[in-house]
Amino acid sequence: MRKVLQMALMGGGALLLSAAAQPATWHWDIPSWAPAPVVPSDNPMTAEKVALGRRLFYDKRLSENGTLACASCHLQNLGFASGVPTHVGAHGEPGLRTPMPLANVAYLPSYTWANPQLTTLEKQMLIPMFGDQPVELGMGGQEKALFARLSGDPCYTHLFRIAFPEAKGAITLSTVTKAIASFERTLLSFDSPYDHSLHGDKTALSPAAQRGEALFFGEKLECSHCHNGLNLTDNIRSANMPFPETGFHNTGLYNEDSKGAYPASDHGLRTVTGNADDEGKFRTESLRNVALTGPYMHDGSIATLHDVLAAHYSKGGRSATGPHGENPLRDQFIEPFEISEAEIADVIAFLNSLTDQSFLTNPAFSDPGKTCPLALPSASPSGKGAQ
Repeated sequence: MRKVLQMALMGGGALLLSAAAQPATWHWDIPSWAPAPVVPSDNPMTAEKVALGRRLFYDKRLSENGTLACASCHLQNLGFASGVPTHVGAHGEPGLRTPMPLANVAYLPSYTWANPQLTTLEKQMLIPMFGDQPVELGMGGQEKALFARLSGDPCYTHLFRIAFPEAKGAITLSTVTKAIASFERTLLSFDSPYDHSLHGDKTALSPAAQRGEALFFGEKLECSHCHNGLNLTDNIRSANMPFPETGFHNTGLYNEDSKGAYPASDHGLRTVTGNADDEGKFRTESLRNVALTGPYMHDGSIATLHDVLAAHYSKGGRSATGPHGENPLRDQFIEPFEISEAEIADVIAFLNSLTDQSFLTNPAFSDPGKTCPLALPSASPSGKGAQ
């Protein structure tokens, strides 16, 4: 089934659907141990939406001046992270936060670094497209121009018709964001060496990675208090959960005034809630493919995993080495610890084991190019993974 979709999205033969055809039923092709993601009731998954969303994800016409696409800040070979601290927007304005990686975003209860109100990918998509603090794709006030661009492309008029027959193929803000969100939900990563080790393959991890795993989940480092579960984050939502779990934490990265203040440019969760206790809190990032998703922290201010461990967490937060000392608002689990270079190397070996090579190279997630995919499958795959 996975191969069928990959062939179809790359232009291979499959089921040819006319504009009047009904969307194909979607089947999550995930490991038996992984729960199904939550999908909004008003945007059911279909192969047609995914094919359309994939094309939109890579299309620079979604930016005001045609210079940026979603994929400009989310690169597949980097786990759909950016590789830079912040990304310059369409107007040349510098970014505020580092773009977050997209592996398994279908399982997140909220989106962006610090906004619990953005609970769906459809809502999140509005931020890079139309937001102005900072400007990213720069389409604020340019909705009609965007729809005109897409409507002038025969491929898009065809794809919107078969993806949204109930809307008669209308190209609207709703159908654009629903298509992109549908593609993003397919970006599933369950095929790392750690996945294989966790589910029975005792040879999947090197001795160093096994030692690092013990340190990571042990009481000395306390990493797993926030980085745990399916995605190694305490933010999770799935179809078999009655309620989502969310986690926003102050890790003591900054302390500008001895009282715990973060830089004025970004106060984290406090910006949304207005609660002083939320100063410097950010969502716990997933560690899947983390060896490739640096630089790290919300502002990309730590370049390497070595420095994350040695210069930040082992100090009880990087601010502890600054003029104002430890951040008094930091999370209770952010306490200093002693760690040797050999132990750091072992932990990094474990973090390297979270890299899913098949996710980084899966052709179903790549740029579809200019060929219009008229052939679409009757069912669809998702994250290859350890069974």
